[in-house]
Amino acid sequence: MSPIAKWIGGTSAALTLLVGGAVYAGRTIEANANDPEQWLREDATTAAAPAPVEPAALVRPAAKPQAEPFVIKRILPIKGAIKYGEWHWDDTGVADGPIVITVDLDARVLSVFKGGYEIGAAAVLLGTPEHPTPTGTFPIMSKERHNVSEIYGNAPMPWSLRLTGDGVAIHGGRPVENGWASHGCIGTPNDFASKLFATTHPGDKVIITRGKTARIGSRLT
Repeated sequence: MSPIAKWIGGTSAALTLLVGGAVYAGRTIEANANDPEQWLREDATTAAAPAPVEPAALVRPAAKPQAEPFVIKRILPIKGAIKYGEWHWDDTGVADGPIVITVDLDARVLSVFKGGYEIGAAAVLLGTPEHPTPTGTFPIMSKERHNVSEIYGNAPMPWSLRLTGDGVAIHGGRPVENGWASHGCIGTPNDFASKLFATTHPGDKVIITRGKTARIGSRLT
């Protein structure tokens, strides 16, 4: 099959793309306006007319260059469907670069990119209609190697990457099997979760969408 798409349960699991999501924060540049009464004037007794002075408010600093968009450069060549419990990881030869994680709720697949190169992909457990996994763009708020759930009977949530203030996280803890679900978190196989934990940093972005796809050359913006 084509290396730019993968399927799970018959549903296309090509990489997720959050259309219109903000990947890089913009900055507002404010003019350094001065009081016109403070503009320089020549003495009134001077014979020559004073040269016009451009108001400082009209002089704006040059705009700062925008950060380069995150462009997908490689998709892992995974053959066949990604099944529950299956995961892939290959970062051989991939240089250091920004990390972006995508999650497609319809396909139930998580992908991790480094500098635009997909280095990992796995089938994941997600929330239920009563406890849904949220969509949107989330920075990793914190990392907790030996986290447990205080809400759900101290259930183990190792290698947690916390995404929201109310406890939604990417984590390991139980086998990723058909028929199981979470209370809104994104559950991954333990071995995959440990690699993801070692690769990511607080502030890295996680983009969660439902059924949106991207291909090589697509921009995660």
